[in-house]
Order: sequence, then C-alpha cells, then structure tokens
Amino acid sequence: MVEIVEANTRKLMKEFAKFPCDLYKGNPYYVPSLRGDDVNMTDPKKNFNARFCDIKCFLAYKDGKVVGRIAGIIHKKFNEVYSKKQIRFSRFDFIDDIEVSRSLLEAVEKFGRENGMEYMDGPWGFNDTDREGMLTMGFDKRATYATNYNFDYYPEHMKKLGFKDESIWSEFKFQIPDKPDEKVSKMAELLKKKFELRDITEEMSFKEFKNKYTDEFFDIFNQCYRHLDNYIDIEGEEKKNVIKQFATIINEKYYSVIVNKNDELVAFGITIPSLANALIKSRGHYSLGLVKAIMAPKELECALIGVRPDYQKRGISIIMIDKILNNIIKNKIKSVESNPMLLTNSSIRAQFSHFPHDEIKKRQSFIKYLD
Repeated sequence: MVEIVEANTRKLMKEFAKFPCDLYKGNPYYVPSLRGDDVNMTDPKKNFNARFCDIKCFLAYKDGKVVGRIAGIIHKKFNEVYSKKQIRFSRFDFIDDIEVSRSLLEAVEKFGRENGMEYMDGPWGFNDTDREGMLTMGFDKRATYATNYNFDYYPEHMKKLGFKDESIWSEFKFQIPDKPDEKVSKMAELLKKKFELRDITEEMSFKEFKNKYTDEFFDIFNQCYRHLDNYIDIEGEEKKNVIKQFATIINEKYYSVIVNKNDELVAFGITIPSLANALIKSRGHYSLGLVKAIMAPKELECALIGVRPDYQKRGISIIMIDKILNNIIKNKIKSVESNPMLLTNSSIRAQFSHFPHDEIKKRQSFIKYLD
C-alpha cells in the first residue's frame, strides 16, 4: 500500500530533496539540482518564487521507505495574467510502480481541485529558468545542470495514467571547429561597424553589467520569450533574484552583451559552465568542485540568447557567437550542449541553424483536465 505524506516540515523537505539522489544512485546520466534549492522551495524567505505561488510537496512511502516525490505549484501570477486555472506538477520522481506514480499525481490533483483549478500539467517549474519537461529520448545521455533526467519508464506511466502530450523540446550537441572561422569573424566586425555596436563584456564585469543593465536585460528577455508555452514575465524584485542566480555561475569568457552607440542593450548571449560532473560528485551539495567547474570549465551549456525586436533579422547573433566560439576554441572546451529548445521557438532555433549540431535528447510535458 502506498502512503502519501505532505512534506510540511524541514525534516521531510530534506527527504524530499534527497530522494532523487537515492533513486539514481550510481546512474551516470542523472545530474542533481542543488540540494538546498529543493529543501527551501516552499520558503518565501529563501525561494522568491514562493511569494506568488501556492506550493505543496508530497512524499510517497511504501513499506516504510520513500519511493517517490512530487510538488504541486499553483502559480497565481501566471493564472491571473492569462486567466487560467492551472496547477503545475514539478520535482516528480518515483520508482517503477504505477501505484506510486498514480498516488503522487492524485495528491497534486486533489490540491488543485480544492483550489478550483481546471487542469494540471508538467513537469513545469516556477519560470523559464527552472527545470522543466520529462525526458522522452536520450536516456543514455547525461543531463545538463539545467535539466531533469528520468528513467525511460516515466513517460510510459504518464500515458497509462491518462495524460496527453503537451509541449515538446529538443536538445543538441554542437560540433566544435578546430579553429575560428575567419568569414564569421569578418562578418561580426562588419555588423559592429554597420549598426554601431560593441560588446561590453570586453570593458565591464558581469557585476557591473548587472548593476547597470538588469532592467533592460529582462525587457529583452520577456519580449523574446513571452510567446512560449507557460512563460510568465520576470518582473520587479524577481529580476534581482534571477540575475543573482546567473551571477553565481557566469564565466565572463563565455557570454556576450551587445549595446548600441547610445549604450542601450540590444542583445545578449549566455553560455554557462557545465556543473554536471561536479554536482554528480557532490550529490547536489555546494562544493569546491563547483567553483572549479565555473572558473575553469571543460564543458559548456547554451543558456539564453535574446535580441531586441527592432534589431532582429539583422544577423546580430553572429557577433555574440563569434566572441564566445573563439574563446571556446582558444580554451579547448571539449563539449557544448544546448539546453531545451521548444519546437515552437523558431526564432531561437534559427540562431543556431548555421552551426553543425546533433539532436541528442527530447523531452515533453503532459496535461490532464480535471473534469
């Protein structure tokens, strides 16, 4: 018999955070999130997103042992902006037992019904920088710092339990050339001169950028991404919270920020050091290995790219890609992967279409209406 318990104490939240590390112990493809993020996810003092979400976390027990976990998130801001009655499920992990997965999803469904929700979908996080989607292809590929990993039985359970397909993402591995492309570099310089642009990462630190351009950064971020599935604008104090997260993992060699002659921000491209191996070794705890992975990375993950609407379709992304790619080659980076790209995100996909890559993973979300 499966027993569902709400994780409403710090002790239970530690169990909630620890369970996936136990479930995937010895699995070389699973990359844990930072343990503290999950422990504190319901605490508005430590998780800014909890200030505008109702959150409940649940654990499944069988024979006195934890066998699954799930979080239910009612994103009040999203529901208000888009006139939705949605509950999201997130942090969903379970053994290969249909009664366990059913019981966990039913706990979230009950939470949603009690609050008047009309449908549930997931895995979704708090915003577009959170982990989302369930792996459906690439079970033999290591996850990235920013993505979920799951066993191949997960999507099979979703189908058996009556969930329908929703959003679909792809992930790519890029082929790294042996030397910089002189044609690309020449084109980048021509574009800088033509549109009177410069890359400010050559003259200011990320801290200085953060202090001066945070608002403009999120204006572009929201304009570029708000048409995507389940996106909610990052506004107000939330901007500081998200940019602070980026600041902790940025290596200044691998991001690019473009401004015009008036010092207005027009584009950004952020590639982050992969923390995957360090997180695997530390089982999701902060460690010196994480610091080393940030300072001297061997692998990178493409995180974000955005171009202000009035500068789109001018080839501006070439300037950013040229700068980052030259440092990738110079510093002998071994691997570069994308993070998930929605199939509907044609503009972002187009930015990478000119660079050789292989599709290595797919993931998707699932939806169920609460009749």
